[in-house]
Amino acid sequence: MKILVAGADGQLGRSLPEALRDHEVVACSRKTLDIANAENVAEMIGRHSPDIVVNAAAWNQVDRSETDIAAAYRTNAIGPRNLAVATAACQSILVHVSTDYVFDGETGRPYVETDTPRPRSVYGASKLAGEEAVRRINPRHHIVRTAWVFHEQGNNFPRTMIRLAANGPLRVVDDQIGSPTYAPHLAEGIARLMTQTAYGTWHMAGRGETSWFHFTRALLENLKIDVEVSPVATEAFPRPAHRPAYAPLSTSRNPPIELPSWQEGLATFCAKLEEVPQG
Repeated sequence: MKILVAGADGQLGRSLPEALRDHEVVACSRKTLDIANAENVAEMIGRHSPDIVVNAAAWNQVDRSETDIAAAYRTNAIGPRNLAVATAACQSILVHVSTDYVFDGETGRPYVETDTPRPRSVYGASKLAGEEAVRRINPRHHIVRTAWVFHEQGNNFPRTMIRLAANGPLRVVDDQIGSPTYAPHLAEGIARLMTQTAYGTWHMAGRGETSWFHFTRALLENLKIDVEVSPVATEAFPRPAHRPAYAPLSTSRNPPIELPSWQEGLATFCAKLEEVPQG
């Protein structure tokens, strides 16, 4: 099949060509394909006539979204809508990647696909709006919710912790629980969707759950970095946007597409780091 990837310069986007190696992949960075530009989207999809479009593009600046609402909705809501319109017109399948932030984190149990979204941040609301547009416009869709994505390249939590650890002891939030997801594992899960004809919503995240504090401890242990890490409450680091307190992702799909554990993803991430960032 021919598969067009939007957002190919992001963490997931970098991982998808290898995962989709058995297919013809057209990888589009933001410079090549601005999903918020309807004309650009229609032209690219019309030119390549892909069987499947994977939308890995997103505005992920969670705190900035609280004030730059237009930017969040431009990429996270209008962009998916444009892709849904163009893929529906050429009868292509649309795979759209969403987030655990569509939930409020207050159920006290892992979320499954049938749970009702209740976003409490602009970022989460904009991502939910993108989901709704995809569902409404293109019935041949897969919406993939994931969480806490990390990769050897790019800006992400573990790379930030490694950098900060060079400067001494760390204080890390211990009351936000989620499912860290290694980007190549997510890409392999999405590749498995290519054979699915049961459309709809899927949860794909690293198996298991942990807090940012315990994730950081595991990261430093893997890398043999001897730095003190102290657990703190979310209130110790006030941020503009609300973070879900407890939002691990599970699945009720049958058959499910399950990813390896977050521990396996972290171990692979650490093994592949060419060097530990300093300063």
